[in-house]
Amino acid sequence: MDARVSSPGPLSPPRLLDQVRAKIRLKHYSLRTEQAYVDWIKRYIRHHGKRHPREMGAVEVEAFLTHLAVAGRVAASTQNQAKSALLFLYREVLALELPWLDNIQRARAPKRLPVVLTRDEVQALLCGLHGTHWLVASLLYGTGMRIMECLRLRVKDVDFARGEILVRDGKGFKDRVTMLPSTLAAPLRDHLVQVKALHDRDLGNGGGETGLPYALDRKYPGAGRQWAWQYVFPSASLSTDPRSGAVRRHHLLDQAIQRALRQALRDAGLTKPATPHTLRHSFATHLLEGGYDIRTVQELLGHSDVSTTMIYTHVLNRGGRGVASPLDRLN
Repeated sequence: MDARVSSPGPLSPPRLLDQVRAKIRLKHYSLRTEQAYVDWIKRYIRHHGKRHPREMGAVEVEAFLTHLAVAGRVAASTQNQAKSALLFLYREVLALELPWLDNIQRARAPKRLPVVLTRDEVQALLCGLHGTHWLVASLLYGTGMRIMECLRLRVKDVDFARGEILVRDGKGFKDRVTMLPSTLAAPLRDHLVQVKALHDRDLGNGGGETGLPYALDRKYPGAGRQWAWQYVFPSASLSTDPRSGAVRRHHLLDQAIQRALRQALRDAGLTKPATPHTLRHSFATHLLEGGYDIRTVQELLGHSDVSTTMIYTHVLNRGGRGVASPLDRLN
């Protein structure tokens, strides 16, 4: 009998979307960016009859973006996100340096002034929140953090002795330092006592692990179970990591804060379309109203360009650029 060992055939290349995910994770993009980019690439392929992107070019990309604007009536920011996903696909995944990529015009988003709450409105809003929701909203207003920067805080990033909070991997992968409001020091300490008790229970049940950024769990085995790396605002339940499949305790979801804020707005009778990000806008505006230098506010917000911070100077000009109406002068 002729016993021959068949050699394995050549491995098939990974599927396109798996290549997209691998490249995104190599560049340390967030899970939300990964989900958004993969979704836009799927929609692009389906829109053109499931043709492979290598077979398409500028005409198909422009047709898809036009379809989003005309038929989908999406906002300029949404159209630009779709464009960014397709540029990532062609440049980073397919490695196609095509000249037409630079000729695709980016949709112009309307320039709008940010919604800003007065101090009384902030007070009324915070009075309608309780517990963890109140603490998160107070930190957003008291520090100028973005909501995901706040929810991703680790225990080690809060320095009570110096009255500082270290914001890791903010927008643009930048770290920065902001203040820890003295009025929140005691409530935050009490909150961490409860979080520590939850973590101890998880450890007692054989868990207690949280996800670490940039594969630090391989460099520092066991660090994911250390108290210092735990989230300041952990979720009430365990969840499965969509990338690794590990069951861990993730941070609180931003949707929970958004729902609580909307309810507090209704309860307070406020009509402004405020969101958690409105508290960041209010933080910057109130600091400028208090006489702080715009460069200082720029550093606290983590803006790369001071022109971005300058938008709040327009909010300071009450009425028509601070000019008194001639009607008021008649009186």
